[in-house]
Amino acid sequence: MLKVAVALVFLGCAMAAAEEPQVIREKGKDHFETVFAPGSRLRLEVRSGDVQVLGSESDKITIHYEGRKADEVDDVEVRFTKTGDGGTLKVSGGPRNDFHIRIQVPRETSLHVRMPFGALAIERVRGDKNVELHAGDVTIEMGDPKDYAHIEASVTTGGLDAGPLEISKGGLFRSFKRKGPGTYRLHAHVGSGELDLR
Repeated sequence: MLKVAVALVFLGCAMAAAEEPQVIREKGKDHFETVFAPGSRLRLEVRSGDVQVLGSESDKITIHYEGRKADEVDDVEVRFTKTGDGGTLKVSGGPRNDFHIRIQVPRETSLHVRMPFGALAIERVRGDKNVELHAGDVTIEMGDPKDYAHIEASVTTGGLDAGPLEISKGGLFRSFKRKGPGTYRLHAHVGSGELDLR
């Protein structure tokens, strides 16, 4: 009976360890890299600024800094938390101007992006996209609209363009919703600024 109890304790500890999220925290590095399985879900919380999220054929997440102040990374902090079905990536700190953040992810990735202000571009990423920005410009390369089961886009004030759907609107409280035959879902919102789906 004692052996069974001990075995159960060890099993419980092993399961708890397996379920604990893995956390990587780096500060002041000129780049970041970690393995990330294609098809996973990535929650991205990034500082205001000039940010590009780019799909690649790699099975990794990599971050590079570009621009005139690309080497001023002393207070740039990257925190990645790996969970069972994906992970959360947080990027904070760094220069306010002349500093471009390029984040590469596996091409097949479901994205959930939150960013306060700035310019955000998402390119060559296949999967669900849930993107919100308080103010600034958002450009999303959505690809074929037929790949999506649901598309929902809105701006509180500004411009809303979706070339593949032949939609162009400007002003206050502009939005649209579309259903389709695909499997992906797209939600994009900008409080004040421009939203461009390409």
